[in-house]
Amino acid sequence: MSEENPPGVDLERLAEHLDRERPGLRNGPLRAELIQGGRSNLTYRLTDGRSRWVLRRPPLGHVLATAHDMAREHRVLSALRDTAVPVPGTLLLCEDAEVIGAPFYVMEEVEGVPYRSAEELAALGPERTRALVLALPDTLVALHAVDPEAVGLSGFGRPEGFLERQLRRWGKQLEASRSRELPGIDELHAALGRRLPGSPETAVVHGDFRLDNVLADDGDRITAVLDWEMSTLGDPLTDLGLLAMYSEHLDVPDAPVSTTAAAPGHPAPEELIERYAAVSGRDVTRIHWYTAFAWFKLAVILEGIHYRYTLGQTVGSGFDRIGGLVPVFIDHGLATLRKD
Repeated sequence: MSEENPPGVDLERLAEHLDRERPGLRNGPLRAELIQGGRSNLTYRLTDGRSRWVLRRPPLGHVLATAHDMAREHRVLSALRDTAVPVPGTLLLCEDAEVIGAPFYVMEEVEGVPYRSAEELAALGPERTRALVLALPDTLVALHAVDPEAVGLSGFGRPEGFLERQLRRWGKQLEASRSRELPGIDELHAALGRRLPGSPETAVVHGDFRLDNVLADDGDRITAVLDWEMSTLGDPLTDLGLLAMYSEHLDVPDAPVSTTAAAPGHPAPEELIERYAAVSGRDVTRIHWYTAFAWFKLAVILEGIHYRYTLGQTVGSGFDRIGGLVPVFIDHGLATLRKD
């Protein structure tokens, strides 16, 4: 861990703020280590030599405050603390950007491992992999069973017209990144609009629910659901459709996007959907629409990355291959929608 200030955190000012707002929380000089960075919110591990916590703040140089709303993340985590959804406990919210240069919040550190690749899962073996992945739909059921009003999340989102707004939003994202012909993507977008399903009862939606956004312990139990920056109130089946999409095995050699679905023992998307339906009792007959929508969203996200690569605005390896994946996602979206 760094004893100097890592990018994005002034440890001296942070310590002063903690002492003022949470006296007695720390018992020594603070050290910090950046454990997750990029376009997403930045995550740091903090320690005073005896205790450990986690700090979240927006990316450096972020522009859209609404996309990196610390108060919003803090609110949903605090609301879910006493529910069946495993989340870290929150300790402090600071909306004063003068303290470390941006709003931030501090939460408890939860023990657990994030699994981000098929290789990491393969080390567990097929039985443990199966048990861990099947815990995902069970956790979604617990999340979607939470009464938003009962936990203080009334007004956390606008559930009326949720799917229409989502489809419109991602259509605008596509237009903002359009720099080449993408056969089938307009057809997919239009077909999704024509076949828009009626949403079930409103639920708390995570917005990016997948295996690498949870932590798991040695018993393959999910100890924490992380990365709530996309959370809102809306259609719960958007979470399930996204999970199903991420659980599809993409047979693309040398793909720059990691997937865990190739790991031995990994349940197929159909089994995860059936598990969710059996435990929740929800009607999932239109799930193919939601999964096709997830393929469309990821195609748009990847096209945005490809567009920034063509402008020389990305740094790192693999970006030169992102563009080749977009047609694959479009084709999967169209094929999935035909099942609806």
